Amino acid sequence: MYQDLTGLNVVVIGKSNIVGKPIAMLLLEREATVTVTHIETRGLPDIARQADVIIAAAGSPRLVRGFWVKEGATVIDVGITRVPNEHGKDRLVGDVAFDEIAHARAATPVPGGVGPMTIACLLANTVLAAQRAIGGA
Repeated sequence: MYQDLTGLNVVVIGKSNIVGKPIAMLLLEREATVTVTHIETRGLPDIARQADVIIAAAGSPRLVRGFWVKEGATVIDVGITRVPNEHGKDRLVGDVAFDEIAHARAATPVPGGVGPMTIACLLANTVLAAQRAIGGA
């Protein structure tokens, strides 16, 4: 989607040591302008509305609503929460109200978005570590 992140306004919603902070640091290294927020940030919808890219990793189901997302923004939903459906069975829900963001340029769904990519990268790194351990890389 974006090869060059220079100057892009990225809002990271979530300040965890697992996702929020590391992704913010990686984005800063790529010259993005990064704002790290959390669910208690005052004016969060207004801050999010300024973003070219929103990364939602707050662990709060459907936190990011359609009116938070400006036309043409990219939305990456890292959040994943199990919530009961109308039949009492659990379903996976992200931090973004996916049904409200049709005006976004692109968005990752939950389930099926970031999760499979995380697994693929983990497996690739496992293979790389094994190769290094046996002296093959």
